[in-house]
Amino acid sequence: MKKDQMYPGRRAMLRLAACLGAATAVRFLGPDPAQTPGRYPSGPPPAAGPQAGAPVRFSAYRLRPMTAYTPPKFSPARPPVRRRPFLRMGGIGRSMVLTFDDGPDPRYTPDILRTLRRYDVRAMFFVCGEMAVENRDLLREMAEDGHVVGNHTWSHPMIPRLSPAGIRAELGRTSDVVERTIGHAPDWYRAPYGAWNRRSFEIGAELGMEPLAWTLDTLDWREPGAGAIIRRVRRGAGPGVVVLSHDAGGNRKQSVEALRTYLPELLDAGYRITVPSAVLRG
Repeated sequence: MKKDQMYPGRRAMLRLAACLGAATAVRFLGPDPAQTPGRYPSGPPPAAGPQAGAPVRFSAYRLRPMTAYTPPKFSPARPPVRRRPFLRMGGIGRSMVLTFDDGPDPRYTPDILRTLRRYDVRAMFFVCGEMAVENRDLLREMAEDGHVVGNHTWSHPMIPRLSPAGIRAELGRTSDVVERTIGHAPDWYRAPYGAWNRRSFEIGAELGMEPLAWTLDTLDWREPGAGAIIRRVRRGAGPGVVVLSHDAGGNRKQSVEALRTYLPELLDAGYRITVPSAVLRG
């Protein structure tokens, strides 16, 4: 028998193996039978993509847009809504916070800034938008000296008497002026007259602000005399105390004069005059 001749049975076995191999190759390279048109009740099979069963070449898949896919929608994170304002700064040792409302006023704010600069301390200024928009240079000076610029509404209204849209306008307009002037919006706000309501807390949170009230009211808005203001600060001083004063809204010469006396006294008594930071908001 020649070497290239084979037994009939052996040739039949090889032909069978070749047929089986071809069928396997067709099944591997072709579409899954479960995804053929005949398996769908009606209509053509779905378009190829990550959600379809038909295999495609990777090079083609990466150039093909995903079909029937919508990215998930995410809502922006919302800060916690307070039920009451902060009254003092806790956990900061023998420190106090000085705050000034209603400005900036070119008649009194510059003198307060000079006194704070002299003793190298930082304070908080809760500004009214209608004052800030006319005195942007003072806002920039506050920021450059490291003071915190807070939001005290636009026109100093009684917040509980306003609609939600009115509250949003009062706070939002003021935040816009501050941001356009110093490069960032306020992180803190204070309700005029200390009159808060639920809506003000919600809208303040939406604008990214925390509410801060006070522990010690100097009553300088009554213009009781510099001596009376100084005595109130002396009696009310303590760790974490937030002092309320004003640099606008009336004759504030007494407030300017009193600061020149009680500020160095507080420092000599070992108090550190500071401003709150994100770490202290808790």
